[in-house]
Amino acid sequence: MAFVLVGVVLLALRLGGWAKFSDSDWVAWLIVLAPFGLAWLWWTFSDASGLTQKKAMDALDAKKEARRQKAMEALGRGEKKRP
Repeated sequence: MAFVLVGVVLLALRLGGWAKFSDSDWVAWLIVLAPFGLAWLWWTFSDASGLTQKKAMDALDAKKEARRQKAMEALGRGEKKRP
């Protein structure tokens, strides 16, 4: 996500005509569009390696555990806090 945000900022600078990003050569366009390519590479890697699915499963497990703890506390069987 950070790559996309950097890309959007650089693209706004380029199209707005600010600083060095207003040059009309292809190197400036390459610099401006590079973060979008890096974001695509990162998302492709994270999907292929299972990182995205693992994060989703961890979040689901955390929600399930929180729900379980809340139910146990409602039944009066939650962990007792010791002083």
